[in-house]
Amino acid sequence: MASQLRVYVPPHPIIRHWLTIAREKHTPVPLFRTAMIEMGKWLTYEAVREFLPVQEVNVETPLATASGQLIDGSIPLAIVPILRAGLSMLEGCQNLLPTANIYHLGLVRNEETLEASCYLNRLPERFEPQTRILIVEPMMATGGSIITTLKMLTERGADASFIRIINALCAPPALQLINQQFPDVQIYSGCIDEVVNEKGWIVPGLGDAGDRSFGTE
Repeated sequence: MASQLRVYVPPHPIIRHWLTIAREKHTPVPLFRTAMIEMGKWLTYEAVREFLPVQEVNVETPLATASGQLIDGSIPLAIVPILRAGLSMLEGCQNLLPTANIYHLGLVRNEETLEASCYLNRLPERFEPQTRILIVEPMMATGGSIITTLKMLTERGADASFIRIINALCAPPALQLINQQFPDVQIYSGCIDEVVNEKGWIVPGLGDAGDRSFGTE
């Protein structure tokens, strides 16, 4: 039986709150940046549930011995932010996963063809077996950038079933492409908007996450 893409939109009031602030066109740059950081944190919190391997341990409390669990540090953990916009959510991810390795990937979209090209690649030559990978990609509209990223990761040995995407907003064209080519990947998104316009923008969306995070045009 073929795998089917799993997309989760957590019904979390904090995520909805910050997404609404990010959508508002009059939100100032510092507050928009805060909104993206917060969404990065809370979506990561949801994404790593039952994703990080743990070790069973015993610890000594002041009164007795207690059993517990610790995250298994022997299993590699990586975060791959897609530049530039991915940097806006990265801080929130790192706050929860401070020991994760960060591998930056810079992609730029041709506004005429909507195809993505790579201008910065800091991925390792090979990922170790069972490496857990979080891709940070705030906007997934046509799917060009995320498909390019997933191909680059799997070509370097990443297992698609150990990849999760942290995403503020996505749209059906991107989800359809991922489902066709990488159905084992899981996506944690703030919302699914239904429309991508002729310029490849998500509508109603929130504009350009990179420009709004860094105060550029």
